[in-house]
Amino acid sequence: MSLAAIRYPWAEPPAPGTATEVAPGLLWMRLPLPMQLDHVNCYALDEGDGWTLVDTGFDTPEARAVWERLLAGPLAGRPVRRLVVTHYHPDHIGLAGWFVARGAELVTTRTSWIFARMLVLDVQDRLPPESLAYWRAAGMPPEMLDEFARDRPFNFADRVSALPLGYTRIREGDRITMGGRVWDIRCGDGHAPEHATFWSRDDDLVLGGDQLLPSISANIGVYPTEPAADPLAEWLASCTRFMTLAEARHLVLPGHKMPFTGLPLRLRQMVENHEGALARLRPHLATPRMAGECMVPIFKREITGPVYRMALVEAVAHLNWLMHRGEVARETSADGRWLWRMRRPVAAQVPQDDDSAA
Repeated sequence: MSLAAIRYPWAEPPAPGTATEVAPGLLWMRLPLPMQLDHVNCYALDEGDGWTLVDTGFDTPEARAVWERLLAGPLAGRPVRRLVVTHYHPDHIGLAGWFVARGAELVTTRTSWIFARMLVLDVQDRLPPESLAYWRAAGMPPEMLDEFARDRPFNFADRVSALPLGYTRIREGDRITMGGRVWDIRCGDGHAPEHATFWSRDDDLVLGGDQLLPSISANIGVYPTEPAADPLAEWLASCTRFMTLAEARHLVLPGHKMPFTGLPLRLRQMVENHEGALARLRPHLATPRMAGECMVPIFKREITGPVYRMALVEAVAHLNWLMHRGEVARETSADGRWLWRMRRPVAAQVPQDDDSAA
């Protein structure tokens, strides 16, 4: 069965400090990020006497200045009464405390709240031994590992304002009224646990966060906090669940890139993307490999520079998926590095996929 093509109704995103109305009473805004993915999408829903915001961007002086322009301009000086956060990552929850201090109610899932509250209080000058052991085991090159060990690590609190003590919980299956619409809350996993998405019961709108992105794939990573995790299984299961909800008519308002239609096709692409990476990875593991040696089969290119760590945690996620299904064995070398190998020979069957996983 052919699926409707992915289409982008807007040719250009809103400039910083401006907003685009994507539906009556619903504004799309962009906040800058100081990284390769240089923006995050945020949304404002008109409540009459104020606004509900969805996501915030990092807590940086630049982002605060952009928000001040938005509050005085497109938001017309009316107060932000509620902030809804899709998931705990700093580019989405970074200014939550700043808005709460101005009178907003914070609304998110319990898992997002717990993770964010924990991480914002965990400030370190150097990586702990457990983290260094994980990066060594994953196959980070020795020179990069040495530099990583010397430098002050990125702390959540570097880009996230102090979070308040309390919040309002939402969960899978709840409904929430925002901007005069009733929205069903559906949660996904894999990129972030209990990531909330919002599906309007009154029209075709879906607020997708990072769970429903066009043209790029959300990072699916394994981290030192849970080195045996299987987030790729959670991601694939989430995509399968969303397929039962998605229709071509849906206008998806994502956390990054452009609003789009064609969600059923996009969900299929996201699944096939990882299935293709796994198919390329299996014959590569006929010889024992470190995770850092698996970039080309997974991403179809070598990965270097600032995105290397994100690629490495995603490589471990693919390897863990194979390990949890008994397809590969993992051994630890004398210098503490994991070596992965297939338990049995496999033929190279490489389905086509639409984009890289990183």
